[in-house]
Amino acid sequence: MELEKKVMDMLKEAMKAKDEAALRTLRAIKGAILVAKTEKNAGEMTPEKELQLIQKLAKQRKESFEIYQGQGMTDLAAKEKEELDVLEKFLPVQLSENEVKPIIAGLIAEMGVTDMKEMGRVIGAANKKLAGQADGGLISRIVKELLTITN
Repeated sequence: MELEKKVMDMLKEAMKAKDEAALRTLRAIKGAILVAKTEKNAGEMTPEKELQLIQKLAKQRKESFEIYQGQGMTDLAAKEKEELDVLEKFLPVQLSENEVKPIIAGLIAEMGVTDMKEMGRVIGAANKKLAGQADGGLISRIVKELLTITN
């Protein structure tokens, strides 16, 4: 519920400021919240679910931005980038690769994993520990790299 209130407050501010990018993005968040709340077996919107929702929207914008950029559709890429910038205001600060590596190395040591076969277990634990602070692709790549080094 915290997210919904924050979005509504920001929506009012964006309307006053006539900020089209913020309006588009905040309306998309509002719509996603509504869909999530009305899904079958949805339950209550916890802070974790809110974070996952924003991450999902941000990932969609990032992927669209990269596709549009690659195809030379700069006007559409710019819109996606604007929306991504608004979404990032709701996300925790992302850790750099240099900050994530020691955390994952510690997890690997703590779990006693030495084999690539257990990579999924490490990725699951790392995703849980670094929820919202690191991209899943980065986590996966670092786990693979560290497990390859130990073998």
